[in-house]
Amino acid sequence: MFRKIPLAWLQVTREKTRLIVAIAGIAFADILMFVQIGFQEGLYASANGPHYSIKGDLVLVDAKYKTIFYMQSFSRNHLYQALAVKGVKSVDSLYIGSADWINPINRSSRAILVFGIDPTKPTLKFPEVNQNLDSLKQIDKVIFDRGSRPEYGPIAEYFEQGQPFEAEINDVRVKVSGLFTLGASFSAEGNLVASDLTFFRIFDRNSNDIEVGIITLQPNADLESIREQINSQLPDNVKALTIEEFAQIERDYWANSTGIGFIFTIGTIMGFIVGAVIVYQILYSDVSDHLPEYATLKAMGYKDSYLLGVLIQESLILSLLGYLPSSAIAWGLYELTRSATLLPIFMTLNRAILVLFLTILMCSISGAIAVRKLREADPADIF
Repeated sequence: MFRKIPLAWLQVTREKTRLIVAIAGIAFADILMFVQIGFQEGLYASANGPHYSIKGDLVLVDAKYKTIFYMQSFSRNHLYQALAVKGVKSVDSLYIGSADWINPINRSSRAILVFGIDPTKPTLKFPEVNQNLDSLKQIDKVIFDRGSRPEYGPIAEYFEQGQPFEAEINDVRVKVSGLFTLGASFSAEGNLVASDLTFFRIFDRNSNDIEVGIITLQPNADLESIREQINSQLPDNVKALTIEEFAQIERDYWANSTGIGFIFTIGTIMGFIVGAVIVYQILYSDVSDHLPEYATLKAMGYKDSYLLGVLIQESLILSLLGYLPSSAIAWGLYELTRSATLLPIFMTLNRAILVLFLTILMCSISGAIAVRKLREADPADIF
């Protein structure tokens, strides 16, 4: 195989302009795939941030749960019923609601996701929240997500300078007493944590209706068995889920129940098709220009399989040459997008390998299609 590579390399590099055009086309297709896949994964990661921040083994939610931004509440009595199941150590309540945040600097209004917790227990995994639970015991004190959009106001800047920052949420005046990091998402551009009492004031509701019940099991307890027991003993309007199942429902919602996941998938497919067409055109032109040479090789005894190998190697060389600049450009675009949108979009090894595989597959398919032109290389036409 490696004895054929010099021929393929010479074929690819002979026409410098054609080579540059091919690299640019493949790089463009790769960047398109990188961006679409990166945005899609960033969407899922940001949407699942709250799910994986819950400190517990199981969660109890409404049976019709689809997304955390539009959760249905249920009676807290069901959570106490789950506590009676053998193997359950403790239960906690998590309140979630979307409120109207008023930026005191310019009086602009923006929706914000509010998490209400019991300030006497570490319900969430955020270290900065757990370190400031005492401050939440004071009414109308909240902990703000520094990863929220800047349109909510310069909260982080004020707080780090030691200046108090107050704002209105649903006509309730609150004071920021701490910061934590969760990050914006497609469904929530800002987040904050409040005590359950402050949450009740913001949303003017009682404590019996909760959005998420957090269930902690005894050490070495059989998680799956207890989950089934809870679901069998509780009414059908609620269901117990593992944290991963809880997050998966959210991912499925964005992937299947909204147009966002579909759009990103179509964008990736279109990038793949565009790249394949570009590589095909380059290889087809190359074969057409060198058809007499290929016919001469056939006359010398080389078989179509050898010529196919040369063409496939050309496509692989092009795929690698186009992939290298595209990965660097995509990394820069990820950094720029993360700074502009605060979405968790990062270049990962798995994604880099996936796009490399798609690039090689894209170019190989194009080479396999272009090889049909080689069959026209008839030695009889030369002599």
